[in-house]
Amino acid sequence: MAEKPFSDSWADASYWWEGRTPAPDAETLPAKADVLVIGSGYTGLHAAIQTARAGMHTVVIDAGRIGEGCSTRNGGQVSTSIKPSFGSLKQKFGADTAERIFREGQASLDFTAKFISDEAIDCDFRVVGRFHGAHSPRQYEQLARDAEAAHPVLDTEAYIVPESEQHSELRTDFYHGGIVFPKHASIDPGAYHAGLVEVAQQSGASLMPNCAATALAEEHVEHEVQTVRGRIRARNVIVATNGYSGNLLPWLQHRIIPIGSYIIATEELPKDQVDEFFPTNRIQSDTRKLVYYYRLSPDRKRILFGGRVSLRETDPRRSGPILLRDMIAIFPDLEDVRISHSWAGTVGYTFDSLMHAGRRRGLYWAGGYCGAGAGMAGYLGNMIGRQVSGDKTATTVFSEIPFSGRPYYRGNPWFLSSSVLWYRILDRIR
Repeated sequence: MAEKPFSDSWADASYWWEGRTPAPDAETLPAKADVLVIGSGYTGLHAAIQTARAGMHTVVIDAGRIGEGCSTRNGGQVSTSIKPSFGSLKQKFGADTAERIFREGQASLDFTAKFISDEAIDCDFRVVGRFHGAHSPRQYEQLARDAEAAHPVLDTEAYIVPESEQHSELRTDFYHGGIVFPKHASIDPGAYHAGLVEVAQQSGASLMPNCAATALAEEHVEHEVQTVRGRIRARNVIVATNGYSGNLLPWLQHRIIPIGSYIIATEELPKDQVDEFFPTNRIQSDTRKLVYYYRLSPDRKRILFGGRVSLRETDPRRSGPILLRDMIAIFPDLEDVRISHSWAGTVGYTFDSLMHAGRRRGLYWAGGYCGAGAGMAGYLGNMIGRQVSGDKTATTVFSEIPFSGRPYYRGNPWFLSSSVLWYRILDRIR
């Protein structure tokens, strides 16, 4: 690794923020609205677009800048979002519910592609496929068994790539083969979010950054939300805060686990080197419990490499060199490359590794995307926005499956360090 891992002009900010200006600030917080959306990421904006288009006075507030959370900090990988296997879901919920979960996972990917096309959002959306590398021979065998046992109704068109043919997908000897999911896609998440901001504003929604919600009083007719910029009453409140939920709703805080995910972008690389290492331009991930995900930037000049790097939360100056080291372990020829951007975001995990949505009187929520929300967050945001608008067809299985917390968990993931350590051990022995 280079003696100085950071470039002279490196930034501890998301690569996706480069060249983008913050969304304009609304002047004042109104006293009332038909719909108040708390959170301005993919979930919140998709919900707001639906309610505003239905003629409802819609206000979106955020504790920071509009979209400052993980919607503009993620790796830009759009998958079908479902982490548990079909077999484990079938055992837990039954075959019908398991199939519905997998179908909605595919529906979230299809929805994202169609929405971007219909709204003409310029965000470099491409169906490039995903190569999921096996970090051990045992994991390759498991991938092969999973591919062979794929559900016939839910054909992902996935196929196995043996180690002998791996260089056709990715020029590295780090993996022992892998599996390709050809329907997965890549996106510029910053440009996608900027497009959503424009669509939301054109639809009539008002966006108010730096307006943190500090208290929420649930009432039968209207809810009252206290913010740092005053109070607002709304018949319908949509909580779209995911990993940034905090203690606004304690029952939600007790069910969503905030976990930091860290990413770097490299300096620009020579074109011939990029073409050699990434011949297919796919997005990448691997079978480690502490999963790494990476891809090329949309202009194919940099590698964006992300993952979980430490037992406890840290900062981009510390996480950057660790990620660079782990990237060089996969691509030893990049030992002299340096970091241009290093940043972090907070993702929302759940105890069952599934996303959830729900409603209680005029209070709606969606979240818990478990690090795979680039497509699912918008899909469920759209769904709850339609529900608020009175669309009876807007149903989702993620509102029907139990959303459980743990008696010992109150919003502080004290168990995270031991979990990360255990996962590291598993990655070494499996």
